[in-house]
Amino acid sequence: MPWHNIHGHDDVVEQFRRALARGRLASSFLFAGPAGIGKRTFAVKLAQALLCRERPAHALDPCDECPACTQVAAGTHPDLQVVAKPKDKASIPLELLIGERERRGREGLCRNIALKPFMGGRKIAVIDDADYLPAEGANCLLKTLEEPPPRSVLILISTSPAKQLPTIRSRCQLIRFQPLPADTVAELLLARNLVDDAAEARRLAAHGGGSLHLALELADGELGSFRNTLLQRLGDPVFDSVRLAKAVSAFVDEAGKQPAARRDRLRRVVGFATEFYRELLQVQSGAAPSKDAELRRFVGPAAEADRGDGLRVASSLERCLEAAKQIDRNANQSTLIETWLDDLAGM
Repeated sequence: MPWHNIHGHDDVVEQFRRALARGRLASSFLFAGPAGIGKRTFAVKLAQALLCRERPAHALDPCDECPACTQVAAGTHPDLQVVAKPKDKASIPLELLIGERERRGREGLCRNIALKPFMGGRKIAVIDDADYLPAEGANCLLKTLEEPPPRSVLILISTSPAKQLPTIRSRCQLIRFQPLPADTVAELLLARNLVDDAAEARRLAAHGGGSLHLALELADGELGSFRNTLLQRLGDPVFDSVRLAKAVSAFVDEAGKQPAARRDRLRRVVGFATEFYRELLQVQSGAAPSKDAELRRFVGPAAEADRGDGLRVASSLERCLEAAKQIDRNANQSTLIETWLDDLAGM
């Protein structure tokens, strides 16, 4: 049975149980793993287990019924604070960490976690979207990380340790979350009534790369259709980078006027290309192909036409990873798309 309906992370549960049984729970954690696999859900459930008034923390088994558990579930527990990037912002506002300018240092997460617990015996803070911590915000956390308040727990949620400052990484215990098995993603899609058809659930799960969030995104026919178009173009021995750049730019602009929404869509497009070149490199090296039938359909011919040229494919993969970093650094959208695809075509 999954831990409190959280699938795929039983090894992490046992890791925390062992630490609690030894009385050696760290004060700061970095939860790292792909988006959409349950890291935030796990963090909140962990907070519920630590704050539960009916069952011991080391059991890691919240009752879900006591006032503390119900408050955590409702997001109203006074000893738990969850901070995340607002949808209309490019980064986590500094005010959420250290307060508004006129009340700097007298409110915000860094002050709240240092206060004496109101009722739970612990103070817990969760920073979701920690990939979007500005440098100034990350620096504000250093004092809390270096001198953690007694019985406090701070959890940062990220897609990769590489996206955190070295000073942050070195002061947090890294907890790695693995992608969910495709079968699990398919089961969740059906169990939560997100998809009606079992075959469609399996198809989306195969494309989702272990992420329920990405699988749901691909249920949007427009996104799935563009993915196939992109993969087909990348599989051509020669493709028109200018024409493809115009198509990508138009598709990204359709996400809306908010820069954050366009960046998210461009990040997804670059992710599709990253999947293509990673799969192509695996096929060329003789590794087992992925379960994504549509990805294999485009990679297969490319592998036959490009047999043995692993260096070129590796360079293309590296260029996609660099493009993803440029998106996170808020590079100009048009320039990024044009140079990224021009480089791929040149390779």
